[in-house]
Amino acid sequence: MKKRFLFISCDEAKHICDKTQYGEATAWERFKLGLRLMWCRFTKAYSKNNNKLSDAIQKAEVNCLENKERKKLQEKFEQELSKYQ
Repeated sequence: MKKRFLFISCDEAKHICDKTQYGEATAWERFKLGLRLMWCRFTKAYSKNNNKLSDAIQKAEVNCLENKERKKLQEKFEQELSKYQ
């Protein structure tokens, strides 16, 4: 298959879109992605959903368990589990 200069495949566009989200795409890659976004509705939808997901993750206030709490919970679970075995 012949490699094209300006036009990229959908898979390559998705990869560049992901790189753009993290600030790793070059100016040339962003330009090629912009060309693809002008006419490909699938890439446009992927990019839109990717932006929504990134925004949701950044805005999320996730409170994780600390190691002590997790170990306590694991021990309690194992105790309860051993009652039924």
